[in-house]
Amino acid sequence: MDSLLFLCARRVVARHPLPTLPTDLYPVLFQVAFLDGRPLVLRDLVAAWPFPVLHFQRLVGHRDLLRDHTCKLCVQAVFQAVVAQLRRELEEPGRHSSLRVLDMTRLSDSVSGHTPPGLTVWSSTKALAKACVEVSKHQGEFQRRGSKRHKGSSGAATAVASPQPPGVDVHADLFVDRRSYGILRDALQAGAACPLRLKCREFKAVDISASEIVTLLESLDPSCLRRVELCFNYFGLTGLSVILPHLSRFPELRSLKLRYSNVDLRHLTPESANGIRRVAKQLGMLPSLRELNLGSSQLSGNLRQILCDLQAPLESLELGSCSLAPADLAFLSQSFHAPALKKLDLSGLKVSQGLLEPLRLLLEETSASLLHLDLLGCHMADSHLEALLPTLRRCSRLRYLGLYGNSLSTAALKGLLQKTLELLDLKLVVYPYPMDCYKPAPSEFGWDFEEVVDEELLAAVKVEFSQLLENSGRTDLIWTYNPFSHEALDYFSL
Repeated sequence: MDSLLFLCARRVVARHPLPTLPTDLYPVLFQVAFLDGRPLVLRDLVAAWPFPVLHFQRLVGHRDLLRDHTCKLCVQAVFQAVVAQLRRELEEPGRHSSLRVLDMTRLSDSVSGHTPPGLTVWSSTKALAKACVEVSKHQGEFQRRGSKRHKGSSGAATAVASPQPPGVDVHADLFVDRRSYGILRDALQAGAACPLRLKCREFKAVDISASEIVTLLESLDPSCLRRVELCFNYFGLTGLSVILPHLSRFPELRSLKLRYSNVDLRHLTPESANGIRRVAKQLGMLPSLRELNLGSSQLSGNLRQILCDLQAPLESLELGSCSLAPADLAFLSQSFHAPALKKLDLSGLKVSQGLLEPLRLLLEETSASLLHLDLLGCHMADSHLEALLPTLRRCSRLRYLGLYGNSLSTAALKGLLQKTLELLDLKLVVYPYPMDCYKPAPSEFGWDFEEVVDEELLAAVKVEFSQLLENSGRTDLIWTYNPFSHEALDYFSL
């Protein structure tokens, strides 16, 4: 139920222009104007913002608040208001507003779960970049006009310089692909000289070249960057060797995700062995690194060689579909990473091919710290789960367990549920469709070899699991067969 303050704010923002208001009402008015889709009111609020910082995500709340709201125009209105403010400050040097920091970080948390029409983290990055370029161009035009006004009698420009406004720092998570690369490059290269300055917290690049990634990294402020994700870039060891040296200038870099980078170490050559050594050395030059994702890299026994130079233990390691060998799990079990790991993703591990015991030993070593374990599509049968269950029960801090895509029966899953009720921190389990809930698929020629889920049997299993949880008093524990129904915990915030 909405508070009285919220309801009163809703009446106020229904009017435009706004009346003169006390400063302490601005945050709730901003939230209501955003939720009610009033971009003109938002522009007025930002133009008169009485505080030095406007933190977007804290004001609009978590993403469920945005489920039924179209917010693209509202986000654009915020950008436009800041641009208009800076243009006024350039034209009227004695005029300065209070706003100095626009924090747009975690915008993906606010909009990605139920993305309103037309708004994505990619489009918001592009809009931010366009705003920076617009302000930079206006600044250049203003300086050229000022230079002409101050020409001496000889016609030469004097050294008279107009005082520059303090400007606004925009803290943001930047997402770039081929369509937005050019405008983001131009915005970043405007740099500190521009009154609207991008400060990147998270940087994600998809399907652009290693040289383009380097160009953007060289233009980022080194003090802010915490996460880098490079996805579907397919540059292999050679491309990684080009990019990684440029990450050492970011002292706060904690997370590096290199998913689908086309790293294939299955057939080593002298050249690829040298490439591994270079990459390992470069990873070792990232002293704050705590999260590493090598998803879909074909490591095949070379995990030790990749991680050997890291200076501190990892807290999150994602090795989904990495063709891991027993030697990889054995190394990890004996490394200083194991007792520090909070998140471990071993999706696609072929447990049935001699990896069950190495996996069990690894879980033993991580059991005291592990919060998130993903074993999606690991070729696990009932016997494998039964062998792992005693070790899983020792993971006393576990909050998330992912088992989707394994060949498990209802009986095995029921046993898992009953025996993990004692894990009081466990909040989310994603289980696979039980094997006994499948039936042959009919076709016009009889029965196909493929099977489909029997929705009635699956619904009955769901009800049984819910009843078990309710009877045990664990209504806080969610069991679901939908891997996309709940967002996984972020270990950085734990």
